[in-house]
Amino acid sequence: MTGERLAVVSGGGTGIGRAIAARLAGDGYRVVVLGRRAAVLEQAREEIERTVGPGRIVPVVVDLTDPEAVGAAAARIGELGPVDALVNNAGAIITPPEDDSLTALARSWRHDLDTNLLTAVLLTTALQGALRRPGGRLVVISSAAAQRGGAGPHSAGSYAAAKAALHGWAFGLARQVGPDGITVNVLAPGYIEETEIFGAGWNEEFHARKVADTLVGRAGTPADVADAVAYLVSPAAGYVTGQVIGVNGGAVLGR
Repeated sequence: MTGERLAVVSGGGTGIGRAIAARLAGDGYRVVVLGRRAAVLEQAREEIERTVGPGRIVPVVVDLTDPEAVGAAAARIGELGPVDALVNNAGAIITPPEDDSLTALARSWRHDLDTNLLTAVLLTTALQGALRRPGGRLVVISSAAAQRGGAGPHSAGSYAAAKAALHGWAFGLARQVGPDGITVNVLAPGYIEETEIFGAGWNEEFHARKVADTLVGRAGTPADVADAVAYLVSPAAGYVTGQVIGVNGGAVLGR
């Protein structure tokens, strides 16, 4: 498919990642979706392609914490052509320590840093040579927890710290690849419904409290994040780089 734009979305099988993949496919990209679960990726492919047509979604099963697996996935992606947009969305909520020991705490933190930080670093490094020059777009999905600190079991401790680390890494990367005409930006979503991190386990009281934190009086949706990504990867955003952009309904004000 000569001249076709290519996007890569990690964690593309569910929630925000899936919404991003669907939006970019609808905008004309061929989208590689990465994740650990083959069945989830295949379901996402089937459902997205019912709307956008066949051949738009390429599922690639990979553990993004495994350097060798990431290298193999990057080689496969490189065969598809230059990467126009890379969206680092993979991540997960915190892993509670197994007990009260420092050993257990260290194990859970290392797991969460690997899942929420190292995944983006490895994938981006592996694909950096394949990014279109000029015109490549890198988007990192962070969290409002990185800006205001974690609170509660969904964002405390290691999750907020890992997401905050993405910001400093992205700033340095923006300086590094800017001369090649590549932009790097961070999106920090707030309370987004219909995602695994804010799933069925959250009650109405929790929902009401999170909505009350916003200035617009509603929860966010995966489509809200996907719309922001669609802009950042477009030619219209060529002068926007090195920024952290909140998608949170005003729950966290810009600084």
